[in-house]
Amino acid sequence: MKTRLTLTVGAAAVLLFSRCAVNPVTGKKEVILVSEGQEVAMGAQSDPAVTAQFGLYSDPKMQKFIDEKGQKMAAISHRSSLKYQFKVVDSPVINAFAVPGGYVYFTRGIMAHFNNEAQFAGVLGHEIGHVTARHSARQQTKAILGQVGLMGAMILSPQVAQFGDQAMQGMQLLFLKFGRDDERQSDELGVQYSSKIGYDASQMADFFQTLSREQAKSGKEAIPDFLSTHPNPEDRYNTVKQLAEQWKQANGNPKLAVNRDQYLRLIDGMVYGEDPKQGFVENSVFYHPELKIRFPVPTGWKHQNTPQQFQMADPAGKALLILMTAPGASLDEAAQAIAKQLSLQAAEAPRRTTINGFPALAFVADQVQQDQQTGQQVAGVRVLGHIIQDGKTLYALLGVTAPADFPTYAPQFSGVAEAFQRLSEPNKLNRQPERVRIVKLKLRSNLSKALTTNGVPEKRLEEMAILNGMQLNEQVNAGSLIKVVGK
Repeated sequence: MKTRLTLTVGAAAVLLFSRCAVNPVTGKKEVILVSEGQEVAMGAQSDPAVTAQFGLYSDPKMQKFIDEKGQKMAAISHRSSLKYQFKVVDSPVINAFAVPGGYVYFTRGIMAHFNNEAQFAGVLGHEIGHVTARHSARQQTKAILGQVGLMGAMILSPQVAQFGDQAMQGMQLLFLKFGRDDERQSDELGVQYSSKIGYDASQMADFFQTLSREQAKSGKEAIPDFLSTHPNPEDRYNTVKQLAEQWKQANGNPKLAVNRDQYLRLIDGMVYGEDPKQGFVENSVFYHPELKIRFPVPTGWKHQNTPQQFQMADPAGKALLILMTAPGASLDEAAQAIAKQLSLQAAEAPRRTTINGFPALAFVADQVQQDQQTGQQVAGVRVLGHIIQDGKTLYALLGVTAPADFPTYAPQFSGVAEAFQRLSEPNKLNRQPERVRIVKLKLRSNLSKALTTNGVPEKRLEEMAILNGMQLNEQVNAGSLIKVVGK
């Protein structure tokens, strides 16, 4: 046994040594079990899932802006040979993230909160830094692709979460949590890269303050990448300021751009917050103006809306309801396709019905798994599904829970399905999103007065101050541009 153990350890050491690679940023050797080719393949595989999950923000000039700045920065990075892709995705969440292989995404939520091109460039450099320093590859080496649960931060039972992962394949690379050292290194690279293409990197430090204020206002981790990791925001602010100043001094104090007005004009008219045309919840009812459907959300349940599906989870984390479009040309075809996709076995014979004028098919099925101890097939979760036909469109409304909890939750699953109906209220069908509006001030005043003069109600003054990256008592000059929000 001792000899075998020694040989095994020795073989592992040889294998790990053979997988050592030189980090492009540090120049040091490190153990990486993911090759550059595998990184590129993972990014290419994940990109369709990312864009399907969020959707691309429909603004050609903004997509052109992020791609032009991204390609310019990528060309001076430590891994300029990668084929980078830069996209703005249609999400109100304030976030930016990168996946291996050079795929970088900014949400429209974070784009709305930048107040100049230099802030954007600093964050862009930070995200490219995660790619060039191979932080994701190192995460993969530590734990080969931890799964992202269906409801993000919501706590679901392992069985229900496993069911949900079926609909989220390819999303494992999103929102990887980087450690203190990785974030610091990416901040350093953000300073270096953005300064090299001519931007004042100290502005990135100012944006950290905007993120910190937004997080404090929301009372939760609103920024998954930038502030949920270890470095203290105040320490980070000071460090980035110092790094930016050191870079300037080391490079002859060049004149670096901020470009505030140019950036604000770029985002004038951008959708702010949730876009109601993609669906919205009001008074515990989900409305979808484009699909012209509505149904209730169980009282107290959490919910998440994406272009692919609408998901609801009970607070105890024991049940899940999912609405998504179903494949097939008929109710039977759709039911069979979903059963195959999710490895479901019928527990009861399907039942044809009508729901508020829509032809429908109801079924109960189990997702069967193998018991690791006995080797027998057991029901991992039980599903109450309804396939609902609206013309050529087929919807699947799937209620998921553990078999033991099924009697408790089945009435709620049925209640939601049976309340599925046509949306006809004009005030819901014609709901318009709020948009960022850029206004030019006529008089010198403080920000609070300027916002009030331009129609911002008192209850939203602090929100707009954060959006502008300013304090309410800060002085603003005549002729300067500020953001307000309106329809």
